[in-house]
Amino acid sequence: MPGRTLPNIPAAEVQAHNTEESCYVTIGTKVYDVTAFLSDHPGGGDLILEYGGKDVEQILKDEVSHEHSEAAYEILDESLVGFIPTESILNGATKSSKPAEIVPLPPSKEGQAELNGAVDQKPLYEATGMSSADDLSKETDFTQDYKTHKFLDLSRPLFPQVWFGGFKKEFYLEQVHRPRHYRGGDSAPLFGNFLEPLSKTPWWIIPTLWWPPIAYGTAMGLQALGPQGVGYFVFGVCVWTLIEYVLHRFLFHLDYYLPDNRVGITMHFILHGIHHYLPMDRYRLVMPPTLLAALAAPFWKVAHAILFHNWYAALLAYCGGLFGYTCYDMTHYFLHHSKLPAYYQQLKKYHLKHHFADYQNGFGVTSRFWDWVFGTEIEMSAPNVLKTN
Repeated sequence: MPGRTLPNIPAAEVQAHNTEESCYVTIGTKVYDVTAFLSDHPGGGDLILEYGGKDVEQILKDEVSHEHSEAAYEILDESLVGFIPTESILNGATKSSKPAEIVPLPPSKEGQAELNGAVDQKPLYEATGMSSADDLSKETDFTQDYKTHKFLDLSRPLFPQVWFGGFKKEFYLEQVHRPRHYRGGDSAPLFGNFLEPLSKTPWWIIPTLWWPPIAYGTAMGLQALGPQGVGYFVFGVCVWTLIEYVLHRFLFHLDYYLPDNRVGITMHFILHGIHHYLPMDRYRLVMPPTLLAALAAPFWKVAHAILFHNWYAALLAYCGGLFGYTCYDMTHYFLHHSKLPAYYQQLKKYHLKHHFADYQNGFGVTSRFWDWVFGTEIEMSAPNVLKTN
């Protein structure tokens, strides 16, 4: 379709279009909106609805059921609305050492041979609003993006636009999970006033601010309890991993349980939506200290309620949990912005798939363990092995 730029659509969004009001089907990586064809389908619309949000390639070729003609494919071509993600972008992103390489740029001549042996290159990219290799090196066009989607103008403060935008929840969730790329890796304006600096937190603030009190509290606890106190500290770290999962899944991704009003939508945007909307904003990847203090305060009481028998044991568990949080926040930052060792490359790929393919699963950031326990693990392909000569 010359001149037509098609969006990339998250898999979760495609699967949600499975009703008479909106029905999508896929063939491979292509997404088709067949809603208008339901009433015209010779076998009846119900047959299509059985495959709503699913891939229909096999059923179209099934000789036993009914092998479809070329005309059926021509009708589908006219209904093409976008693409779904592939693994290639994630394989490329895990090798990235620069923010711009969160998605793979067109490879150099020197690297082309290696890529051909390592990654199945396809003319398809993740849910970034991009549809060609050339698009991957471009920042979001503020004017065109706003003109096309009627969501947020990245050149103006975002908070008042969300608050006064009057967005319906369904539209908001669709847009906020379609990432944009702000120019030069800078931060888009959120408040546009004296509150702006409070919304930005460099990653190094986390260890600088929190490690000294953690070290002091840990030293106090170990001095009182001796070596056995290490167990309480480790217990706190382990408990944090579960808290991390619960917060990410049931608070940050409350999503479809949000109240359909501007209060709920704005709170969602400030808490986590802005991160999915602008995933490469390096100053909004870790939690601002004021917000962390508000969220962490209740856990001091929880730690002492659980380990009420020993104040120092509760102190060590709390310090362990807070240390686990700092590791989580820094891990989150580096997953987006650094080249990492082999294990963390796989973790990076996993987290990027949460962003660019399936935001309704993959809630673990420092580990996939709780995703595995609770059945929200994202399926990953086997890691590619680079060919060597």
